[in-house]
Amino acid sequence: MSLFFRAAYRFGFKPWDSGVTAPELVAFVESNPGGKALDLGCGTGTNCIYLAQHGWDVTGVDFVPRAIRLAKTKAQRAGVTPRLIVGDVTRLVDMGVGDGYRLIFDVGCFHSIPDSGRAAYVRGATAVAAPGATMLLFCFLRGEGSRRPGPRGVARGEVRERFATTWDVVSEQAGSPFAGYEAAWYTLRKR
Repeated sequence: MSLFFRAAYRFGFKPWDSGVTAPELVAFVESNPGGKALDLGCGTGTNCIYLAQHGWDVTGVDFVPRAIRLAKTKAQRAGVTPRLIVGDVTRLVDMGVGDGYRLIFDVGCFHSIPDSGRAAYVRGATAVAAPGATMLLFCFLRGEGSRRPGPRGVARGEVRERFATTWDVVSEQAGSPFAGYEAAWYTLRKR
């Protein structure tokens, strides 16, 4: 998937990058005071910019350098200064992103990580999240025996299982299907 995303940003094929802030994030921000937020797989920074404009101290991480360059340009034009880092979301602690995040936001990053890296993602997100933190997580769901191109997606029940030791799944709601993929929004709370 790494090569796919790098090529997608290079050639401008990024259907996931709508430039519109996710309504689930807007609803959360409207009902919660600012604090520290971490956007995992931030892409070109749409959600980082939105959070910064609403008083959040936000850090965005993406492994595609071109995406981060675009995010920095967009943030400068918007007059905000989120911290934007090129890095691997499965190595958050090693990257030195800090800790105490009250909000962790992920639209389509976790479901793109190979199964072998998902435990490291969960460990890192857990380590940098403050007690009581909220995670908003959007994932494609994978069907049994599914071999579609694109992100692997998550198996039904996988989010609950992978995060079970430290996070509670507060809600799981169907997301808008995209390109033939079923999707779900998860709200998790760190114990």
